Amino acid sequence: MAESNSPLRQMVYASMFGALTALGAFIIIPLQPVPISLQSLFCGLAGILLGARTGALSQIVYILLGIIGLPVFAGGKAGLGTLLGPTGGYLLGFIAAAFVIGKLIEKKPDAGIAWLGTALLAGNLVIYACGVLQLSIIADLSLLKSILVGVVPFLPGDLLKIAAAAWIGKKLRPQLGI
Repeated sequence: MAESNSPLRQMVYASMFGALTALGAFIIIPLQPVPISLQSLFCGLAGILLGARTGALSQIVYILLGIIGLPVFAGGKAGLGTLLGPTGGYLLGFIAAAFVIGKLIEKKPDAGIAWLGTALLAGNLVIYACGVLQLSIIADLSLLKSILVGVVPFLPGDLLKIAAAAWIGKKLRPQLGI
């Protein structure tokens, strides 16, 4: 969504996508060995549809919901302890990812599927980087082990979510006047 919208409208959209990201933690595709949640899909859509600032704000809303104790993180977890734990970097990465995705989309407003997919891929790399770094530090794992545990199992599902978010984003952008 263009940043020129009213502050109230931006707050409503940020709240809505924060809630959608929370909902995404409960929508699980039970694949083996690692189930896939839809949090990163909604994070990506926030960046595509809301832009950098409002997209990042939506993920801040999501994080704040979890910090105050609502069980919105994957597995019904909540609290500051989750954010400071081994997987908290992935959650913090959602904020940066939505911002990066939004910035890339803002650079090319008439983006096609390929550009949307590229922006989403960049956003996922940001999530992985933040997540792997914190996982490595908190769990005292080597960088390689953190990548093997915290990235590799999620790659197939994340590629599917990137494709879905690019397609959904391409369809919704004109409907929303973007």
